[in-house]
Amino acid sequence: MRIGIVCYPTYGGSGVLATELGKALADKGHQVHFITYQQPVRLNAFHANIYYHEVQVPTYPLFDFPPYESALSSTMVDVILNNNLDLLHVHYAIPHASTAYLAKQIVAKQGKRIPFITTLHGTDITLVGKDKTYAPVVTFSINESDAITAVSDNLRDETYKSFRIEKDINVIYNFVDTHRFRRRELPHFRNAIAPNGEKIMLHVSNFRKVKRVPDVVSIFRRVREQMPVKLLLVGDGPDRPGIESMARECNLCGDIRFVGKQEQLEDVMSISDLFILPSEYESFGLAALEAMAAQVPVISSNAGGLPEVNINGQTGYTSPVGDVDAMAANVLRIFNDTAMLERLRAGALAQAQRFHIDNIIPQYEALYERTLEGTLAESL
Repeated sequence: MRIGIVCYPTYGGSGVLATELGKALADKGHQVHFITYQQPVRLNAFHANIYYHEVQVPTYPLFDFPPYESALSSTMVDVILNNNLDLLHVHYAIPHASTAYLAKQIVAKQGKRIPFITTLHGTDITLVGKDKTYAPVVTFSINESDAITAVSDNLRDETYKSFRIEKDINVIYNFVDTHRFRRRELPHFRNAIAPNGEKIMLHVSNFRKVKRVPDVVSIFRRVREQMPVKLLLVGDGPDRPGIESMARECNLCGDIRFVGKQEQLEDVMSISDLFILPSEYESFGLAALEAMAAQVPVISSNAGGLPEVNINGQTGYTSPVGDVDAMAANVLRIFNDTAMLERLRAGALAQAQRFHIDNIIPQYEALYERTLEGTLAESL
């Protein structure tokens, strides 16, 4: 198949999932065309079956805000027609579903029928999509999609609750390459972070309000009062300056390392002992799953789809949003019980293997084939 993938090229879960999906499809012989405004962060190596098409957005004095959606639709049309694409797969509803609908209508006028699939990832439904400024367009474009997927049961249910969706939503979970994220011994790296054998806690996110990164620091402070421990904060975003100020005010800077955005997360996860994710909402929690593949248990909130990934008592522990005392207590329980830590490590790996990339990619391929068959039937 010749597949166009439209996504945000950033470190967020939707962009990561879309990029890893495209790479996996290319490995299986499909021709994959990424269409976005810059090269996705995980698209970092040459592949004969992968093509990248940059969306150019001209600036004119007339526009206070450059019309990205129009430029994106036009680029989609160009890629569809010049590469004879079979289908489009757009990730994150805003604005990708509506631009795909427009591109579909444009190429139809030129005799080309192309279906598009929309994958819902989270805040495009639970936060941004609910805004009345966007809700009518989001609802319409989702319903006009030839197929719809969501990355968890929770997100599917939230979508039905929040929007008048007239079609079935297929749940296809996020996935992980358990070989890539397998735990490896990196003693020199670990010693550089924890030279005195301290336990290492890890948080990875885009440092937005919904991630509740101040809770991570609060949990760490409570644990550090009881035992030696280090914290790695991976990522960047609007909340980072406030988090750095909080660390200084709590006199924690010597034990917290801000390492910024990292492409090789598997190395960071291999040296970590616990992953902390106290989010206000997660539709799935892809970063947590990648940590689990590296045998890192997870301490998380019980919001959204997180309980579908982090099984309480088996892969780590979940607590209500904002309950930093309970989360810190769970960290201490695990760090003070070596047998429990080893049991949770084994449980985390076993759970990650359920979401192995080889189990999930065929589900997308089957959906593509069903969608193409439906489009062909409509044309007869």
